[in-house]
Amino acid sequence: MPYPDLLVQPMREQLTLSGVEELRTAEDVEAFFKRPGTALLVFNSVCGCAAGSARPAVIAALEDESRPDHAVTVFAGQDAEATDCARRQMPQLPPSSPSFVVLRDGQPVAHFARDRIEGRSAEVVASMLVQAFGEL
Repeated sequence: MPYPDLLVQPMREQLTLSGVEELRTAEDVEAFFKRPGTALLVFNSVCGCAAGSARPAVIAALEDESRPDHAVTVFAGQDAEATDCARRQMPQLPPSSPSFVVLRDGQPVAHFARDRIEGRSAEVVASMLVQAFGEL
């Protein structure tokens, strides 16, 4: 069962107020995967590593000039339809939240599962994302 909206709204806004587009429905996700160009897809989460590392890392990494054309997010555990649809688009990647996928024309180029985020500082995770952006 999802957490109350009032509780997760600040977790959503941490990304959306930084310019990350939130995908809340399967239709939103399907439309996103048809967009050409480069993108960062963030699987947001209520966990501590999302708060301490993942979201701050995304915000910092997107300030880099190598940032992708699009930055979007789905909220795992909250927007199940959108999250499930995003995961179905990339069956080769194991489900993980929080996590990041760097894409080119809807195809994964880099994947950062929770085990690459948890226990690392936001600065280290941001650096890993910026490096992946540079390879697009």
